[in-house]
Amino acid sequence: MADETLDASGLNCPLPILKTKKALSKMDAGKILDVISTDAGSVKDIEAFCNQTGNKLISTTEDGGKYIFTIERVV
Repeated sequence: MADETLDASGLNCPLPILKTKKALSKMDAGKILDVISTDAGSVKDIEAFCNQTGNKLISTTEDGGKYIFTIERVV
């Protein structure tokens, strides 16, 4: 279960990534963030962001046009 949820629905690239970065920066290591996005491009963007920053992408799911990313703050 996530410690925090970020709803980035309706936002287009690069806003979901920028808001994810900002939200994670306020969290302690080991905390979990759920990100909800309606931008299909965010699937690749969130994965690349996690690979670049060292944060752990736990899961990606799609539900009715909404993409839900579960990210663990590692660094």
